[in-house]
Amino acid sequence: MLIIGIAGGTGCGKTTVVNQILNELPEGEVGILSQDSYYKDTSHLSFAERVKINFDHPRSIDFELLTTHLQELKNGKAIHQPVYSFVKHNRTGDTILTHPRKVMIVEGILVLSNPELRDMFDIKVFVHADTDERLIRRLKRDISERGRDLEEVLNRYQTTLKPMHNQFIEPMKEFADIIIPNNKYNTVAIDIVRTIITQKL
Repeated sequence: MLIIGIAGGTGCGKTTVVNQILNELPEGEVGILSQDSYYKDTSHLSFAERVKINFDHPRSIDFELLTTHLQELKNGKAIHQPVYSFVKHNRTGDTILTHPRKVMIVEGILVLSNPELRDMFDIKVFVHADTDERLIRRLKRDISERGRDLEEVLNRYQTTLKPMHNQFIEPMKEFADIIIPNNKYNTVAIDIVRTIITQKL
């Protein structure tokens, strides 16, 4: 199994990059594990308490479960990937049955910040985007998809997102094998990743 870790700041366009990589690959050969599915279970907290959690700190991620699941997939076993609700700030209780694939992509803002998980990646990719561009994308997404208001998003950006990015995400570039600038000129980097995957398949 070839395991690819794809990280980068919020709104950097990781999903776009993942879709561009998957675009020309045979369907069903590549699986995806999303860090967003592995936020820790917060059922023991009230909604008001959950809202205050710093979701951009590595502590908010259940890396132990993510690493265990990835190891199980590597060993040829299917896993039950948790389903997370950004509206409720908690796991829904549902799971997605995820089968092992020849190639697994693990994506999320903090996936390169955990040494144990990082060591499992054969290729480490960092998607880089301009700070203003990331903020604009985050605003659009949180307001339209997650029911947040402008003030809430900007406040969270200033108090947690930006400092956490500078502390835990940006420094992870040094571990990346490939840095993809997320603009219209990134086709070469995408092609390199795709070629590596195709050779593995």
